Amino acid sequence: MENDHPSNWYSQKPVLEKVKVKSNWGLTLFSVLIFALSFLSIFSEELDFIFYLVVVLFIHEMGHYLLMKYFKYDDLRMLFIPLMGAFVQGSKKRYSQKESFLVIVAGPFPGIILGITLIITAHYLQLFWLLELSFLFLFLNVVNLLPIDPLDGGQLFKLFVKKKRDLFLLIFALLSSLIMAGVGYLIDSWVLMAFGLLMSFKVRSFQRNYHYRKILDAYQIEYECDYDELTDQEYHQIKRVLLEENTKLSAIVNHYPEQSDDLIASHVNAVLSVPYDRDASKLFKIVLIGCWLLLLLLPVLLLMGPFLDFSWYFEAI
Repeated sequence: MENDHPSNWYSQKPVLEKVKVKSNWGLTLFSVLIFALSFLSIFSEELDFIFYLVVVLFIHEMGHYLLMKYFKYDDLRMLFIPLMGAFVQGSKKRYSQKESFLVIVAGPFPGIILGITLIITAHYLQLFWLLELSFLFLFLNVVNLLPIDPLDGGQLFKLFVKKKRDLFLLIFALLSSLIMAGVGYLIDSWVLMAFGLLMSFKVRSFQRNYHYRKILDAYQIEYECDYDELTDQEYHQIKRVLLEENTKLSAIVNHYPEQSDDLIASHVNAVLSVPYDRDASKLFKIVLIGCWLLLLLLPVLLLMGPFLDFSWYFEAI
């Protein structure tokens, strides 16, 4: 009989209320203002620099935003973080590897190309302000292509990983956190050191998920899906693993059983891995890596080589 199927033995999973985020350009502009004021408090006489920084970051993030909008990402928004940078947030129920590659490079690739165009223009017209703007375009976007989490280069690097992905993400996040904190210490930047410390919390999150998913794999419990696609049976199987492995969560549930549904649902959702289609061909990946390396090296060759002469700029400052 249909009612005797094992999947019907489990109670219905709780409804997970997902906060819908709409594009709010007023909030974006407010975050830009707070971002600018935070830098102004440190560099009070560098109004030009702060303006250029906002322009470069906005154009960079707008590249991500437009591609995410084109690929129909949900809950899109752009925000600036004081003394840090900016980011674009969005989500999909199922990701495409090819689309993800394009979304990531839509920030730094155009930024570097624009920076090269501006620096050549500034060189021939000998425009000081344009040269400084082009330097900032090149510096921020080239640094952003370095394979360090959470930079765009790090996001690109992670997308190439197929096997043992959770373990790789854990190790990669740990190394990136140490690099950020170490560089911050060497250049005496408390902002970078603080950022490296904040990333250590992300490392802890990866470590927990890696541990949980190893157990789920051993029990052959499906977790590569969106919460809405999770069956009641799979939900309760994951819930059982979480309560067995997380003593603090188990204690809270035992003390407040009637109020624990939302808490359990959020923990189950955090363990899930949203699947993505590996639809990027080998040729696509080779071309992408070639562009990545070229755009990393080209600005260095342009600035260090004999192609452009910036003596007029350094003589004037």
